[in-house]
Amino acid sequence: MIKRLIRPLLNSFNKSQRPPAINHQIIPREKHNISRRHISRSAIKVMQRLGEGGFEAYLVGGGVRDLLLGDHPKDFDVATNATPEQVKNLFRNSRIIGRRFKIVHVRFGREIIEVTTFRDNHDANSSHKDNTKHSARSEEGMLLRDNVYGDIRSDAIRRDFTVNALYYTLDHFSIHDFTGGMQDITRRKIRIIGDATTRYQEDPVRMLRAVRFAGKLDFDIDKHTATPILEQGNLLGNIPPARLFEEVLKLFMGGYGRSVLPLLRQYDLLQYILPATDDALKRQLPFTEALIEQALTNTDLRIKNNQRVTPAYIYAALLWPSVCAEQAKLQAEGLPPVQAAQQAAQNIVNLQLQATSIPKRFTQGMREIWDLQHRLERRQGKRAERTFEHPRFRAAYDFVLMREQAGEDLKGLGQWWTEYQETDENGRERLVATLGSGNSQKRRRPRRRKPAPTQH
Repeated sequence: MIKRLIRPLLNSFNKSQRPPAINHQIIPREKHNISRRHISRSAIKVMQRLGEGGFEAYLVGGGVRDLLLGDHPKDFDVATNATPEQVKNLFRNSRIIGRRFKIVHVRFGREIIEVTTFRDNHDANSSHKDNTKHSARSEEGMLLRDNVYGDIRSDAIRRDFTVNALYYTLDHFSIHDFTGGMQDITRRKIRIIGDATTRYQEDPVRMLRAVRFAGKLDFDIDKHTATPILEQGNLLGNIPPARLFEEVLKLFMGGYGRSVLPLLRQYDLLQYILPATDDALKRQLPFTEALIEQALTNTDLRIKNNQRVTPAYIYAALLWPSVCAEQAKLQAEGLPPVQAAQQAAQNIVNLQLQATSIPKRFTQGMREIWDLQHRLERRQGKRAERTFEHPRFRAAYDFVLMREQAGEDLKGLGQWWTEYQETDENGRERLVATLGSGNSQKRRRPRRRKPAPTQH
């Protein structure tokens, strides 16, 4: 009786742990659009030298996916059956990095080709007598170390999504597909390989990657891939803040942040990487949604135009509505405006640092941009000149323009500073002189009266 009750549970468990069925397809050159002319010469050199050394070598991952979609990838990764140590012996210009996942970086000038060794599912791999030295999991099922090596088939099912598990080889210039990735590219679907719940437990960042790829490629997320995300988003709390910082940069500084944001909100993942921003959007604070969307639109455009973008600016924009709300709260509690602004910035930065680490050079840049928002309003006397000479002036000025684009009425502040930059010294003096009286007029300090003579 007990066996009959337990057997279905065991079958269900075994089914979820069982590797996906492999249907190996080889797509010949005449049936795909990838040309060697669009592949980095450095990547081809790496593949050729590995082949000459007696090893297998394939272009794999996002590079293959993007080439099939007609894009021009910037990064190319190579997968091989050579161990990291064997790869390093072949390339003097290389070094092994990572402990959790050992990989090799082969450097050609400023270009780096990432070379990974085929991996295996260590739970199912019985060839390693001492697997604990090569792999480890946390109590939540997250992979802490994964350096069990296998072959191209096992490597394919260890990858995250089918569209990232396509292997291009210089042998007849064909593509090897073990997981249905070619079909999913045609269907424009993001589909995880294996059981979604288990794969997210292994690495919760895969949930962010699913959203990022869907936003970047304008793909839909497969139902079985999407459903567990709402239930398992809290697992992101187990990810080191430094790694989540890198993921935030990939989400919002890849040129498609405007498309990614709605998906992060749809799957309620924003709260784990930007808690203050998520709260501001949910509370519908004034100008929050419009400002953030404008910031991401501007950032996407700058990236597409190969213009410089800094994480300090992105974080400053994403957190600004929360800083303003916090400042208003502190002022209502009795703090003077300047002190309230400084304390509000500190409070919001501290809250963000609990989710993602941010290098000090970026937190300093954020706070300078926020501080300059108040200084840009105070333009009387020599203040405008001093503000204009500040190293962060241009970023703060762009920030003002963005706030106005989002619908905030700043009384023509952006236009005033535009004219100030475009005119000569005499013109700047006239602009300052025409600020008028009222709130913009320089306040006179009260004269100090002489103390009355002491009576003896």
